[in-house]
Amino acid sequence: MMDRRVRKSIASLGLAAAMGLGFLMGGGDASAGPSPRDIMDKSLQARKLDGSEAVVKMIMSDDKGSTREREMTMATKLFDGGKTEKRIVRFTAPADVKGTGVLMFDYDAKPDDTWIFLPALRKTRRIVSSQRNQAFLGSEFSFGDLGVPSLDEYTYNLVKEENAGGEPCFVIDVMPKDKATGEGEGYSKKTVWISKATYTVRRTQFFDLGGKLLKELNTSDVKLLDPKNKRYRPLTMEMVNKQNGRKSIFKSEKIALAPDTKDDYFTTRYLERP
Repeated sequence: MMDRRVRKSIASLGLAAAMGLGFLMGGGDASAGPSPRDIMDKSLQARKLDGSEAVVKMIMSDDKGSTREREMTMATKLFDGGKTEKRIVRFTAPADVKGTGVLMFDYDAKPDDTWIFLPALRKTRRIVSSQRNQAFLGSEFSFGDLGVPSLDEYTYNLVKEENAGGEPCFVIDVMPKDKATGEGEGYSKKTVWISKATYTVRRTQFFDLGGKLLKELNTSDVKLLDPKNKRYRPLTMEMVNKQNGRKSIFKSEKIALAPDTKDDYFTTRYLERP
């Protein structure tokens, strides 16, 4: 059902709108002198679409150049006056992952909920917050990377201003306030490049618990998806593991703004449908 809606309504591109992808996106008007906390808040709040449906390709490669591809349909919708963002992912190809699904509820003020459905087991498993560092279906993105972090769990430091993705950016260090948050996510620090013009995240560096650079994300092909509310999203997101040489790319092939996406999509019952 979601596939038919996607095929009929999709007119442009952008993985970020489909998955949410947490801190990895945003939109807005860069005015003078915001604090680093304000910058992160604008990036997180402005990224929220009323609803979306999309088709996305995930390309994974190792350090020897071997590649694998997976295809997904995705949808998002805001609930509770925008305080909760729900997202669902359904894998459509290849055959060994077809039917696998992920359901995510991102809350503004409490830990997120995530469920994964594995068709081979006919079982839905909940991912708890302490497991956010687990890889998302074999990619270099973790479940935590695809969620919307609670701002109150981190501290922020504006370290410099520098170009990334061909545009001026604020560069902010994001550090967990406590050990449990860092261990659950798997990072001691993230350094984020946020566009001064659109509040879209153009680059992020992820440091492991020992303080060494672990991964780097770069985004490209930023598109204005919602002109009325000034919502911008990167169409391509590339995550490179600096320690093992593996790389994962999320590339949206189609996406549509879809505020009327059915609420029934965002349930474990729909997640388990064949």
